[in-house]
Amino acid sequence: MTQGRLVIGTQRYSSWSLRGWLVVKLAGLSVDIEVVPLKGGGQTIALKSLSPNGCVPYLEHNGIQVWDSLSIAEYCAEAEPSLWPANRAARALARSVSAEMHSGFKGVRSSLPMNLGRHDKKLSTPPDEELIKDITRIDQIWTQCRNQHGQSGPYLFGAQFGIADAMFAPVISRFLSYGVTELSETSKAYMQAVRQHPLMQQWYDEAAREPKEWQLDRYEQID
Repeated sequence: MTQGRLVIGTQRYSSWSLRGWLVVKLAGLSVDIEVVPLKGGGQTIALKSLSPNGCVPYLEHNGIQVWDSLSIAEYCAEAEPSLWPANRAARALARSVSAEMHSGFKGVRSSLPMNLGRHDKKLSTPPDEELIKDITRIDQIWTQCRNQHGQSGPYLFGAQFGIADAMFAPVISRFLSYGVTELSETSKAYMQAVRQHPLMQQWYDEAAREPKEWQLDRYEQID
């Protein structure tokens, strides 16, 4: 018997849903997954009655309501503390870069919308200054975390795929979709490790099985 539900949006497009879904799966919460086809641009009327803030992801677990991906991540870490690094300094860095991802990187969000049906296809126009700045900063974050705390495994803080990795997972999908290669070798190796994680494989497979009528021209026709 499940203990609640996780409401997410179209898996092909919803970056925030991916973050919430990953941490729920990593924490081992037993919940039903409810996928709502997104209309784009905040026009998904169905969400208004499903989620307190009208957005995804939204978690109901044992009678508790949690929304916003970072809040869901912290809730899941209470059930599975290993989602944050055990080392205090590493944990502080993991929380800082996760919060930075949660609140920033507007250039990546606006210029490289998530579309798991797009593969290594560069934009026809050169990246603007804001996008270049974001890519450079993300590369710095990944390289710093891997060099300082990643010696025990392939993820940002070693062997454990944790909250920080979940927060950056949609960025990795975007970089792969749009052929972003202006990265350090450390970052490139990290991207491949995340893409090959079994949960990422599962998400991609489920996205590929979504009905074609869920696809939106606004994301499919970006050159």
